[in-house]
Amino acid sequence: MALFPRLFRRSPTVVAIGGGTGASGLLRGLKEHTDKLTAIVTVADDGGSSGRLRQEFGMLPPGDVRNCLAALSDSGSVLERLFQHRFEEGDLKGHAFGNIFLAALTQVTGDFVSAVKEANRVLSVRGRVLPATGVKVSLVAEHSDGTKTTGESLVGRVDKPVVRLHLRPADVKAAPEVVDAIMQADLVVLGPGSLYTSVIPNLLIGEVREALLATPALVGYVCNVMTQRGETSGFPASRHVRAIMDHASPELLDFVLVSTTAIPDKLLAAYRAEGSVPVAADMAELSKLPGQVRIIAADLASADNFVRHDSARLADVLLETYRELRKNRA
Repeated sequence: MALFPRLFRRSPTVVAIGGGTGASGLLRGLKEHTDKLTAIVTVADDGGSSGRLRQEFGMLPPGDVRNCLAALSDSGSVLERLFQHRFEEGDLKGHAFGNIFLAALTQVTGDFVSAVKEANRVLSVRGRVLPATGVKVSLVAEHSDGTKTTGESLVGRVDKPVVRLHLRPADVKAAPEVVDAIMQADLVVLGPGSLYTSVIPNLLIGEVREALLATPALVGYVCNVMTQRGETSGFPASRHVRAIMDHASPELLDFVLVSTTAIPDKLLAAYRAEGSVPVAADMAELSKLPGQVRIIAADLASADNFVRHDSARLADVLLETYRELRKNRA
């Protein structure tokens, strides 16, 4: 057992920025390599259980934070399953227990940021989870036809290309500890996760964006394995990256990871029926990106019953990339 603390002492300080299932999958892989881990989580969700609690109690949406807390919890599988348990009947139908827990903790502590800090302690989280901001925000998407869509839950449903994303209000502050976490990191990872509803919203917080541009850490982006109908229909990897640069800076990223995993035909057919296809690793276009971005193409996905990043493989490749690029910087 003594070996693991020694390994962790030599491990990098990592910040993961995003939300949704992509973020929680990444965290499960990374926590096996380091306990110096911070998840900075988007709080723009307004749909499902999170949206109902947001509307009823005036709180920040807990769903993405809940997923990350569960992923990093060291309290055992039973507590994690309890936190993720979703009620199937009655007035609580559709709500996850963890969302209700965070709603109650928000009332006890007085605010959502304090509730999340306390939840980190209660769940014995390896590392910590921070909401990106303590302010209630809404997403506003501008589309190529000049129309606008307001609300995270609607942005992904509108089958129109997004050309620009905004937060309302626009001048929100980062939550306490967020900027310091980014500035003290060795490695910052954006994604994987929904491009316009999980990743980019964090970059719209001015203090977060400025910290990412100022940090001495290596900053990387993990591109999604599959496109999302409406939100990124037809997007190759290069278009994902350009969208991030357009909302932050061409100088933001040091590296990008793209998956080249072959997806079985049977699974492909099921995803195509839902309007989703593999994100093309368009290496020629990726090589034209501004700045000095290193592109790493690798077998990163798992394609058993669902197509997703393999948590262990992704963490391994991220840390290998970090070590190689850090050595080149020295």
